[in-house]
Amino acid sequence: MEIIILPDAAEVGRVAGAKIASIVAGRPQAVIGLATGSSPQGIYAELARRVQAGSLSFAEARGFALDEYVGIPADHPESYASVIAREVVAPLGFDPSRVRVPDGRAADLAAAAKEYDGAIAEAGGIDVQILGIGSNGHIGFNEPTSSFASRTRIKTLAPKTRQDNARFFDSPDQVPTHCMTQGLGTILEARELVLVAQGAGKADAVAAAVEGPLSAFVPGSALQLHEHATVIVDEAAASGLRLSDYYRYTYDNRPDWQRFE
Repeated sequence: MEIIILPDAAEVGRVAGAKIASIVAGRPQAVIGLATGSSPQGIYAELARRVQAGSLSFAEARGFALDEYVGIPADHPESYASVIAREVVAPLGFDPSRVRVPDGRAADLAAAAKEYDGAIAEAGGIDVQILGIGSNGHIGFNEPTSSFASRTRIKTLAPKTRQDNARFFDSPDQVPTHCMTQGLGTILEARELVLVAQGAGKADAVAAAVEGPLSAFVPGSALQLHEHATVIVDEAAASGLRLSDYYRYTYDNRPDWQRFE
């Protein structure tokens, strides 16, 4: 696992965006795992800047969203189908037909979840999965005690997660109780993982995921099992890390083959 500590949220977005851009530049048909929420917004802003400058294209890329609320209309502004279309597909120039979001409105949710995993496999697997982390350590919507072997499935959102997401809705009562999410097992099959976190509110979760024991109680700790996981955080989110000086040293002394900026 590579840990990159940067001065602020803007730098997190810029460097993480550069990491994703380097993958797409080398493989224009790359399959990208797309996270939502506030954490990856800086990544998408940096990628959009590069697209607008003409130095990067997602025209041949494919995308699979991490998760979706269950029961929320597709045209609701806070459905992840709407968020991905608005914040990712349009500004990055994806072909909309090449971007999938889990179907939280399916009549048979279990079958839809299984089909989603199958669609990822048929696409050749995800080349790089973008991730945020919740204050309780969740990634995707894999709440604490999620199995490391879990596949795309229905989950009940923890009260803390619903509380954190209430800022996107008119009232906390409007936040759905259930979701469809890629499982930890699905996420770990991606060839590369890039997790970003900003702010002191994520410090405990970042420290537990990176330096704590491997535990289903901290789903983000599953990244410790992955061969190519990169965690990019600002100083506030890094404030709970015990080996922060070492992480800064290794980043400052990267060999040329490890650089992507």
